[in-house]
Amino acid sequence: MRTVAVVGASLAGLSAARSLRKQGYDGRLVVIGDELHRPYDRPPLSKEFLAGSLAEADLALEPDTEDLRAQWLLGVRAVGLDCPQRAVRLADGSEVRADGVVIATGAAARTLPGTDGLAGVHTLRTLDDARALRDELTLGGRLVVIGGGFIGAEVASTAYALGLDVTVVEAAPTPLAGPLGETMGKIVSALHADHGVRLLCGVGVKGLSGESRLDAVLLEDGRSVPADIVVVGVGARPCVEWLAGSGIELHDGVKCGADGRTSLAGVVAVGDCASWYDPRAGLHRRVEHWTGARERPDAAVTALLAGGAVQPSAPRPPYFWSDQYGVKIQFAGHAAGADSVTIEEGARDDRNILAVYRRSGHPVAVLGMNQPRLFMRWRKQLAAAA
Repeated sequence: MRTVAVVGASLAGLSAARSLRKQGYDGRLVVIGDELHRPYDRPPLSKEFLAGSLAEADLALEPDTEDLRAQWLLGVRAVGLDCPQRAVRLADGSEVRADGVVIATGAAARTLPGTDGLAGVHTLRTLDDARALRDELTLGGRLVVIGGGFIGAEVASTAYALGLDVTVVEAAPTPLAGPLGETMGKIVSALHADHGVRLLCGVGVKGLSGESRLDAVLLEDGRSVPADIVVVGVGARPCVEWLAGSGIELHDGVKCGADGRTSLAGVVAVGDCASWYDPRAGLHRRVEHWTGARERPDAAVTALLAGGAVQPSAPRPPYFWSDQYGVKIQFAGHAAGADSVTIEEGARDDRNILAVYRRSGHPVAVLGMNQPRLFMRWRKQLAAAA
C-alpha cells in the first residue's frame, strides 16, 4: 500500500495511525478530522475538565516527541467514499485517494427535536461542547440532566460538586439497566439520592419551555421542572451518513468482521462507529468505550495490511469506567444474557461492592464500586476465559 487514509482524528483514529507505523507501514499516511483540534482525551470532559481542575493542554493524546509522519487534514469533514476509486471525498471539494482506508468517524450526541437555537441547552461530546457547558456551570443555578446514563450521571456528579441544584430525568424505570442490569443499575444510580440529587425515573420529556432561553423541562406526565441549564444525555448515533451509497454494509454503524474488516476490501472500521462481530456471542456489537478505541485498531490494522490473511483473535471483553460522587465504578464484560448476579464483596449501602454476573454458572461480567484491585483480578479472569 502506498497511501492509507484514516478518517477520524480522535482516539480510535490516532490509535490506528500509531498501529500502522508500529506494524511497519512506511507509506503515505493521511489523517482526516472534522474538528480543528488535534486528538484529545474525551473521558475527562464530563469530569475533571468540566469541573475546571484539568486544563485543555492536559487532554492532549500526543506527546511532543511523537512524529507519525502523517499529513493531518483537520477541520474538514468527510462527505463520501468512492469505492471504485478508493477516494474519500471531503466537504471542501477535495478528495484523498488511498489504497487502504480506516473508518474512525466515531459517534455524535443525540439531540432533542425542536431545541435548536434555545440558549442553555447542551450536549456533551466534544471539547467545544465541554467549553460551552463549563462556562454556564460556573454561573450556578438549576441544572436538569435528561438521561441517566453514564455521561448524564457524570455531569450530574460534577455539577453537584460545583454547587448547582441538580435533577436527573430518566425515561426508563431504572437508570443504567441496559449496561448493568436492573439490580446493579438501581444500586449505582442510588448515588444520586445519596448526595441529594433528584432522580425522576420512568417518565419521558415532552419538551422544553422558554423563548430565547429555556426556563423549564416539560415532562410527559404533566410536571414541569424549572431549569436554567439542560444537558441532553440520551445516547449517541454512529457517524456513518457519509458512507451512504458507498456499498459498505451499514447496520447500527459500519458492519465489520471480528477483525474490523468491512464488506469492502481494503477498508476497516474502528471505534464508536464500528459494529464488530463478537464470535463468543455470535452477533455484532458496537462498543462505545475508550478501551475499545485504544485496543481494537491493532487488530484492524493487521487485517488491513495483511489483506485478511491473518486469523483474528477474539477481542477482549469490553471494559469501561466511570467516576461519580467520589466512587470509582468499573465494569467488564456483557451484562446482557446473564441469568444471575451476586455481590461477592462489600456492602451495597456503602457503595463499595464487587458483583459478578454469571450465565449457567460461568462468569460473563464483573462490576466494581471502589474495588479496583479485586475488580482487576476478575477482569483478567474474564479475559483469560474468553
